[in-house]
Parts: sequence; structure tokens; C-alpha cells
Amino acid sequence: MTSFGERLRDATARHGALCVGIDPHPPLLRAWGLTEDVEGLKRFADACVEAFEGQVAIVKPQVAFFEAYGSGGLMVLEDTIAALRSAGTLVLADAKRGDIGSTMAAYAAAWLGDGSLGSDAVTVSPYLGFGSLTPAIELAMVNERGVIVLAATSNPEAAPLQRTVTADGRSIAQTMVDDAAACNAGAAFGSVGVVIGATLTEAPDLSKLNGPILMPGVGAQGGGAESIRAIVPPESYAAVLPAVSREVLAAGPSVAALRTRTHQLAEEFAFLQA
Repeated sequence: MTSFGERLRDATARHGALCVGIDPHPPLLRAWGLTEDVEGLKRFADACVEAFEGQVAIVKPQVAFFEAYGSGGLMVLEDTIAALRSAGTLVLADAKRGDIGSTMAAYAAAWLGDGSLGSDAVTVSPYLGFGSLTPAIELAMVNERGVIVLAATSNPEAAPLQRTVTADGRSIAQTMVDDAAACNAGAAFGSVGVVIGATLTEAPDLSKLNGPILMPGVGAQGGGAESIRAIVPPESYAAVLPAVSREVLAAGPSVAALRTRTHQLAEEFAFLQA
């Protein structure tokens, strides 16, 4: 196996940059005519796997929507991760884990290890200090997995913290990007990425990251190709992963319709791989 960064580059070259989310929140289950229980969750996830496997570079299950159903929901998530990965589709577990010491190491073992939840990459929160992510980053490097770090998110509550300027003149968000970039030094394309909200009006300098840039907020949340062009330098386009969920999932439950909408959106962002 090669590094997550290398596998991701290969996957986006073959399938485009789109990162499609599996977000089985209750209104979507109802819209699909499914029951709000483990059986409905399983039918939803199975349709998504059938629609997206081998069609997109990377799929992002939103862990919270599976956890909400307890152990049964986690079993569905395990099956979803395994099915996608066995089909050769990369999986980014959107778990947003963040803690310190042995607890962070346990989170890393769960999501970046070889157990039933083991994925190609996981989202993490660095706001206990970037150094708190060390157990996850170290295990990711050993196991050739990836870590995607929350840096500049688009929710309004984040701005007072993430835009705060530190003593050296950088915003806190910029320090997160810079620390991620340091992890990628020397790699052809690194495995430590960042989350940058696509609807932001200003963003950290991403030119030295040399790793994935996950950009939620496109589609139903109002962002799009022009949003990305406004905050990402052209030399970093190939690193961008536009993250879409509702914009695709609203086309369900038809697998054919889900695939059609996915391919339409992939064309919108084809300029990223040009």
C-alpha cells in the first residue's frame, strides 16, 4: 500500500475531485421513504455504497448520524466502510475527533487502525492544540492513512477563535495550516490535510500545504466553483476536495439518480484537475 496522499492523488486523477458525503439524517430518511431506525439506516447506506463505489475518488460518511442509532448504527457504519474500501473507493470517516494523550491514541486506533472502523482517513479537531493530534498523525504515517485537520470552518461561531491573531501575526487557523504543512514536508503529496469552508470570504494561505484541502459548503450550502476560485490559489487547485452531501443525496433513493447527480457535480469541478 502507498501513502494516503498518493492514493488520493491517483483516485482524483481517475474519478475527479468530488468528495461525496453519506449523511443519513432523519429528514433524508423520511424523504427517501425509509424508517428512522437501523433498518432504514442500512437501506440508505447500502444505496449510497452502490451509487458511489468506483464512481468517486473518496466518500465521507458522517459518523454522528450512524452513532445516533447506537451499536446497530455502528454496525451499519462498519459494513459501509468495509464495502467501499473493498471496492477500492477511499473512505474519509468524518468523526472530528480531538483529545489528548492516551484518549487521542485510542481514537486514532479506532479510525486509522485495522479494526472494523478503520478508514483511509479521519477528520480531527486541533483546538486542544495541534500537538494533541500527534498520536493520530503518527499512526496515520505508520499505517499509510490520512488525517484531515479542521482549520478554517465556515460556521459563524468559529470566527472569533479561528481568526484570532497570535503573537507572531498569524491567525490561529493559519497556524493549523502551517503545522499541517510541516507534517507534509518532503512528501510528493502529503497525507495531512485541512478543512477550509468553501463559503468563507477569506482563508489562510494554502500555498505551502502540499496536502488535501477538504472544502465543505458547496452545493446546498451555497458554495460552488467560484467560491473555491476566490479563496484557493490556482497552484493548489489539484489538492481541493469539494465536499457535497445534501446536493447529491436529495436525488435519492434511486441509485441511478444519485450517480447522475454525482457526475453532474463532478463536471462542475473538473477545472480542479485540469
